[in-house]
Amino acid sequence: MEWQGTLYPCVPGHEIVGHVAAVGDAVTRFKTGDIVGVGCMVDSCRTCPACTEGLEQYCESGFVATYNGATDDPPGHTLGGYAQRIVVDEQFVLRISHPQDQLAAVAPLLCAGITTYSPLRHWKVGPGQKVGIVGIGGLGHMGIKLARAMGATTVAITSSENKREAARALGADDVILSSSRAEMAEHTGSFDFILNTVAASHSMDALLNLLKRDGTMTLVGVPEHAHPSPNIGALIFRRRAIAGSLIGGIRETQEMLDFCAEHGIVADIETIPMQDIETAYSRMQRNDVKYRFVIDCATL
Repeated sequence: MEWQGTLYPCVPGHEIVGHVAAVGDAVTRFKTGDIVGVGCMVDSCRTCPACTEGLEQYCESGFVATYNGATDDPPGHTLGGYAQRIVVDEQFVLRISHPQDQLAAVAPLLCAGITTYSPLRHWKVGPGQKVGIVGIGGLGHMGIKLARAMGATTVAITSSENKREAARALGADDVILSSSRAEMAEHTGSFDFILNTVAASHSMDALLNLLKRDGTMTLVGVPEHAHPSPNIGALIFRRRAIAGSLIGGIRETQEMLDFCAEHGIVADIETIPMQDIETAYSRMQRNDVKYRFVIDCATL
């Protein structure tokens, strides 16, 4: 999907890991040299019900995005992490406890990690549950790792036969080829929860039929064009639900980082110098990456 409304000059980047270079006089939570991260947002109203509950991502005034977010500072919008420095309020800075040699692979946790962790936690995924992860990409590969670490029986659901072994290598207990009617039929009515990470428009009916009674399918990918309307009968006659989820608040993002450090979870990445960004962008458009590019900003 091509996001609309880009403001220029634009400095993208909202999966940022680095060392604290300096702190202001009022800072109490961090010191120079600490390893920290900055995710998708750098401020919110801090007073609405969502913010006071620690759900800043649902701020009723709209959170301030790490880049392209409204700000009083020049040039009138925030500038992100493809930079040598970024200044952030300590309330929106996160502590990183992974080993130094994993820091590049930690960076995608700040978007892809929390986007998948938050719904898995909200719908109480854990032991004794069967969970499906639809799509094996930047988000889906994190969903597999996290659901498995939470103790659920984790099943990857993919339209690509060539991703079957890759999904198993990520930790999937089983893999379903969504284009195979036989494989889909074998799992009908057996899933407690499905996390759908696919951002392309697609029919959801076959996936909904995989859910048990009272099962939920949560969408985290925003398609450029609307999904076809689902078969409402498949929802009503099994009390199934379709839901959505958006990243996580600061408290939950810190919880996710700590959980990943405890379980040795990082993203599968390829690190590139800034000079290779055009090539990496072209490869990303061809889905030629497993599963995230990370820019070494020291190459700026």
